[in-house]
Amino acid sequence: MKKKLVLAMAATMAITSCAVPVLADDAAAEGGKIGISMPTQSLERWNRDGSYLEEQFKAAGYDVELTYSDNETDRQVNDIQNLISDGVNLLVVAAIDGEALNTVMDEAADAGIPVIAYDRLIKSDAVSYYISFDNYTVGTLQGQYVIDTLDLDNAGDKTYNIEFTAGDPADNNAGYFFNGAYDTLKPYLDAGTLNVVSGQTDFDSVATAAWDTQTALERMQNILASYYADGTQLDVALCSNDSTALGVTQAIESDYAGKNDVLITGQDGDEANLANIVDGKQSMTVYKAVANEAVVTLDLAEAMLKGDTIDDSLITNSKWDFDCAYDTESYETSEGHKCPSFLLVPTVVTKDNMKEELVDTGYYTQDDDGYLHPAQ
Repeated sequence: MKKKLVLAMAATMAITSCAVPVLADDAAAEGGKIGISMPTQSLERWNRDGSYLEEQFKAAGYDVELTYSDNETDRQVNDIQNLISDGVNLLVVAAIDGEALNTVMDEAADAGIPVIAYDRLIKSDAVSYYISFDNYTVGTLQGQYVIDTLDLDNAGDKTYNIEFTAGDPADNNAGYFFNGAYDTLKPYLDAGTLNVVSGQTDFDSVATAAWDTQTALERMQNILASYYADGTQLDVALCSNDSTALGVTQAIESDYAGKNDVLITGQDGDEANLANIVDGKQSMTVYKAVANEAVVTLDLAEAMLKGDTIDDSLITNSKWDFDCAYDTESYETSEGHKCPSFLLVPTVVTKDNMKEELVDTGYYTQDDDGYLHPAQ
């Protein structure tokens, strides 16, 4: 289904199952106050998430407090505590570290404030719902792109060399991204069609703290100097997201003679990476339409605050013009405690389809030179 930017609030829906604290009738009539805690402004995508969420809730009549925590967990805990003290009626939290917010989540529960874990799962049973994209699928899309582009099923005796760059170990999603890609490519790794020259194939070896571009750059420089300086061809740099892909691309450009022949993946649709795709430096990115994620968050929050019970009728009764699934099995906030989740569907963006997927849908504009810029 064609994904379109949704700027208006979807109609309120009657839904069924999952008890959460209920907004008082007088507060509901006035809209109430929403606390939004984002991880950082240093990554482009979180600025987009924060802006879209704030826009959606304000347009629906809510007061909004939006915080960014500069990738510091202690600061995020403090930010959330302040939001609780300020009397927000609901929290939307994109965690820096999904394992580090248990105490402050309990404080929210004690205050009767429901929590939506936004994009990154929080490992606390105080969380009511999780909204994200199908994160394993992000990785499978990257892996399948490699398979299709290199025609690995018809490679014969040819071997392609690949290196992996994964994300932040503190980010619950990072493992899903990496595992989706690795599992998709494993048959070709086992068959010898793909070869990891460095031998670095486990998540801990390829992870990138804080998704940091400079860290990814320095690691790839070390790999190139240690394993490819003799002229060995690097064919694929599978990067879990765009900030790491940016560093890997810079390393390849500066330190590797075969730079024009390396297939590089990414995720998020960051402006600099889309420019690299236009210029042929990066091959693809997996785009997650966070404007749509904000729409789902608004509609779910309104249902929660009204005391409605929630199931997949939130989707079937909606006016959303994008794909989303209701999942009650895939994610747990603790062992055996399932977290009901709404999972949107990501899409592959390349130079060939970026106008259709990003410009025609209203997410980006395109200048006369073909470069894309986030729509204002």
